[in-house]
Amino acid sequence: MAVVTLGAHIVDVLARPVTAIPPGQDTVVVDRIRATAAGAAAGTAVALARLGNEVVSVGAIGEDDLGDLLVAVMTRHGVDVSGLVRRSGEQTAASILPIRPDGGRPSFHAPGANLTLTPGAVEPGLLAAADVVHLGGPDVTFGLNDPAFLVTLAAARDAGTVITMDLLSGMPDLIQAARAFLPVVDHFLPNEEQALAMTGEDDPERAAYALLAQGPASVVVTLGAAGSLLVDASGAHRLPARKVEVVDTTGCGDAYCAGFITGLVHGKAPLECARWGTAAASIVAQGLGSDAGLTDLDAVLALVDGGREGE
Repeated sequence: MAVVTLGAHIVDVLARPVTAIPPGQDTVVVDRIRATAAGAAAGTAVALARLGNEVVSVGAIGEDDLGDLLVAVMTRHGVDVSGLVRRSGEQTAASILPIRPDGGRPSFHAPGANLTLTPGAVEPGLLAAADVVHLGGPDVTFGLNDPAFLVTLAAARDAGTVITMDLLSGMPDLIQAARAFLPVVDHFLPNEEQALAMTGEDDPERAAYALLAQGPASVVVTLGAAGSLLVDASGAHRLPARKVEVVDTTGCGDAYCAGFITGLVHGKAPLECARWGTAAASIVAQGLGSDAGLTDLDAVLALVDGGREGE
């Protein structure tokens, strides 16, 4: 088993381009509408599978049509969904995303069954059997924030499982609560807003160092169009974003995590993993949805090799 993704599972419905919400019952014709598997666990799982990894995804979804859709989409992309638990009386988490012409993405979100995820959904032994466990959005699946579960994660880590973590929300209270996971995390990948909110710093590099001091071996802060910042024992390293025509920024963080984790599975050092993440995110940014354009690892590695001169 290679990777377990654990956490937020969401159905995204995206429409592009949208410049405004029409008044009344007016209709606006758009170029494209897509439904995708998203969320910091499900979106990352699909991207990981696209990059050739064996993936088991664990989370809570509703006993509803959206849940059926999410299972079908993830299965079609090669993700093992046996770790998903169905909750009767709960809806599957979902977002409606009107994508602006510049790629920006306001959202309408229903958190649904994600709020019901607890450690009881995790099969005993699953974490220790994985090469990598990715905590995708523990800030919104806050039922995982259980002292006994942190002990289980620590035991898996001691047994050789690498633990990575990404956040989903921008809500300060939820982000602060996720700090409890840092002592058992090897690689933490927040965005700039989350890193600053978690530390109270006003500079991403200082924030990354503050987070590094709480346990991880590396902290990668994604900076949007400015690229990303990796801080580890060797110091701070800035990686520029690739210059591409941005269609939609949805899922770029998930793709970055997937590229980074794939590098770990292949035995690469964190800085090289960050290069893989940068390339994967740049591909996804050029299409609509969290899995757009991501075909295989070879395409990512070709961009990695072509982008080294720009660093």
